[in-house]
Amino acid sequence: MNRNSETHKHSELHSSTNTRVSTEMYVELLKKTILFEIWHEHELDLFSKGPIVDPNKLIMGEIWPAFAHSMIGRMRMDNLQMCMQSVLQENIEGDFIETGVWRGGSCIFMRGFLKAHGVNDRNVWLADSFQGLPAPNTAKFPQDSGDRLYTIDYLRVSLPEVQRNFQKYNLLDENVKFLKGWFKETLPLAPIDKLAILRLDGDMYESTMDSLTNLYHKLSKGGFIIIDDYALSGCRAAVSDFRSKHNIKEPIIKIDNTGVYWKKTTE
Repeated sequence: MNRNSETHKHSELHSSTNTRVSTEMYVELLKKTILFEIWHEHELDLFSKGPIVDPNKLIMGEIWPAFAHSMIGRMRMDNLQMCMQSVLQENIEGDFIETGVWRGGSCIFMRGFLKAHGVNDRNVWLADSFQGLPAPNTAKFPQDSGDRLYTIDYLRVSLPEVQRNFQKYNLLDENVKFLKGWFKETLPLAPIDKLAILRLDGDMYESTMDSLTNLYHKLSKGGFIIIDDYALSGCRAAVSDFRSKHNIKEPIIKIDNTGVYWKKTTE
């Protein structure tokens, strides 16, 4: 190999390394911004109505943040990144979706991650009523009896507000798709062929079951399903009932005190 060839090879390697490092730095900064970690000393917990006393609650996503664009915390955000990295490395077909998006932070991270890796042939879907949670239908879903989340204004984030949050990161583009309405109305008709990431954040039995029933069969083999609210009894019961009905045997893996996930290994 002559000197010019060696120099060219070294230059290509150096450029590739710089690109990888730049991508990793952007993705990490995006997480820190969405989670408000850079300014964590100014964050407030609106659930406990005061400053954050235990910083571990930030990491575990166990607060209702005043400013962050996501409440899932560092551990669940890192899990989402790990799942997306695996999907890209293994070339698993399909789009990404979150059912129950709140301020849109997780989906902003999905789109930013894909864009940082030069991926423009996957859509990021946001399914939400954009008016909070539904009142429990206890006649059909007694597992949701006593649930009061539908009364909490804090959990109601409008579609325009979520779109503005995307715009703040310059990430609102043609690959971001919105499904506005109750899951039972929008998910059966969603124009989605395949999914590689299925992230559920609907809190309730009904919302979780609607998401699983209408979307799990679209999840590609090798794709990931993430259950954000597994610690909540209604959500956990829906997951258990669905897995039992469909004989799903993949092990459930714990993320933190709230979330779990598994990798789909069978069609």
